[in-house]
Amino acid sequence: MAVGIKQKDLVDKMVKKFLQSNFTVMLFHYDGTVDGWNDLDWNSRVIHVSVNGQGKWWFAKRFLHPDIVEDYDYIFLWDEDLGVENFHPDKYVSIIKLEGLEISQPALDPKNSEVHHQITARLRRSSVHRRTFRAGNDGKGCDKNSTAPPCTGWIEMMAPVFSRAAWRCVWYMIQNDLIHAWGLDMQLGYCAQGDRTKSVGVVDAEYIIHYNRPTLGGVDQTVKLKLNCVLQLKPQEKDHRVDVRRLSYRELDIFRKRWEKAVKEDECWVDPFPQSETLQKILEQPQAIPVGSLNYPYKSAWVVAK
Repeated sequence: MAVGIKQKDLVDKMVKKFLQSNFTVMLFHYDGTVDGWNDLDWNSRVIHVSVNGQGKWWFAKRFLHPDIVEDYDYIFLWDEDLGVENFHPDKYVSIIKLEGLEISQPALDPKNSEVHHQITARLRRSSVHRRTFRAGNDGKGCDKNSTAPPCTGWIEMMAPVFSRAAWRCVWYMIQNDLIHAWGLDMQLGYCAQGDRTKSVGVVDAEYIIHYNRPTLGGVDQTVKLKLNCVLQLKPQEKDHRVDVRRLSYRELDIFRKRWEKAVKEDECWVDPFPQSETLQKILEQPQAIPVGSLNYPYKSAWVVAK
């Protein structure tokens, strides 16, 4: 989990829950503040890694190599702004094992969460759901015949859970030089160890709250100006989150172009999923994350879990 000291209250609750279920916890400190956690009784029981200004995918690429985490059945790569009052890690693992989910996420409490995508909202009368239904014109909605993201075979990136085999594939998909991993969600189905409409899902029985607290960037209340060789402070707000969003879109474009280039260059690549529907779903919602990819098509997508 990538963490900052400002979210200490939420992180404290999450870490306690996972440690109680005998998980190994690694905290990636993106703000450089490590000593500020020393007062928590679990502090010495978790692994701390600190690098200023980086995101969780940057950390995951460097510190969660598949060979390093080979002993773990599942990798929970979560954001820090989540509420876990109604979430139990051990029960969650039991459900995804029973359901055969290689890639999953807990559903979001729709009343208390910032819900960006309908498929992530909790359904009260189910344990797990794998698709969403949405009316649309000209076949642009989501129905029982949909086979592509974001209608099915898709999760959001704030609280993903990967099986060992799926993580080995996803890790290779993460780009060394990109921070935000935009576009990755639309390609996760290639790592689902088979049919993405069956092995990717959202768990309703164990759900969380997404508070959507912005952490990267932030707002400066003052801007430093150097006038006549004298440093002055001018009351003016600068929202760095705009810069973060701009960088995210730029990285998304890079991600997409790399995928397209890799597909063209690999003569052996056979896409297991029809692209026409995927592209149609993406084009109909310009604010959604479009397809993106690896530096090369990933042949580890069909590795069988041990």
